[in-house]
This record gives sequence, C-alpha cells and structure tokens, in this order.
Amino acid sequence: MVVGEVLAGMALVRSGVDFIKGNITAAQDIGKFVSAIDNILDGEDQIQKRRSGKAGVGGIADQFGIKTTAHEVIDAKLAAEQRYEMSLLIDHRFGNGTWAEIVALRAKRIQEAKEEAKRIQKERAAKQQEIIEIGMVIAVVVVAAGALIGLLYVFARN
Repeated sequence: MVVGEVLAGMALVRSGVDFIKGNITAAQDIGKFVSAIDNILDGEDQIQKRRSGKAGVGGIADQFGIKTTAHEVIDAKLAAEQRYEMSLLIDHRFGNGTWAEIVALRAKRIQEAKEEAKRIQKERAAKQQEIIEIGMVIAVVVVAAGALIGLLYVFARN
C-alpha cells in the first residue's frame, strides 16, 4: 500500500528521533545512537524513494491523487525537519560537524556496497559465461566423438 510505505518510513524517523531526544544528554558516545540514526536515515530514504516514484506504484489514483501527493510532500518535509533537529542535537552534544560526518560516512559505505554488488554481479556473469563456453566445448567433443564412433561403426561393418 502506498500510504503504508510512507507511514513505515515516518515511523522509523519518529522512533529514531524519540530515542535520541530521550537519551542525548546522558550518552557518553555516539555508538548508543547507531540504530536510532539508521532509523532516521532509512526512514527518510523510504519516504524519498516513494516520493520519487522508485517504490512500487499502485493505480492511477495512488500516483496522482491529491491525498497521496499531499502525504508525500508533507511527510518528506516532516522527515527533513526532524532530521535537521537531530543534526542540531547531535552536533551540540558531540561537536560541530558530527552529523555531517555520520551522513558522509553512511553515503560512502552505501556507495561502496553498491560497487561491491556490481563487482560480484560481474564475477557471476563471467563465471556463468565460462560455464556456458565449457558446456559448448563438451557438446562439440561429444558430437564429434559420436560422429567418429558412427563412422568407425559404418566402416567396420563393411
């Protein structure tokens, strides 16, 4: 369901925000906030994917309806607002630039994961092509051997 996808994204953002707000003053290191930060960033990503049309698309009414459009715009703005609020809280608690460093490192790791997935896919394709080529060679050898045996059989009968 379209609205359900956006609601799930907002739920992730809200759970992360609530956790950080409730624990920011007592935390000694950023490690306690890892899953909450992931929830905020993942939830915002889900909302943006839905808004940009990269998620599963429903019917025409789902795509162009005023209600759906309004939800997408408002939820994206709310998520951005909450993300900004978290950036201020985290920067205030752990030093200016901490949030930007977290976001940059996350983006770098996502890019590395995508590149690794592409590399693995290329390796699999190369291995599959190699198996096909070996299969073709074996088929040619079997056919040639069969033809040779057939010829020998014909000549042996004569």
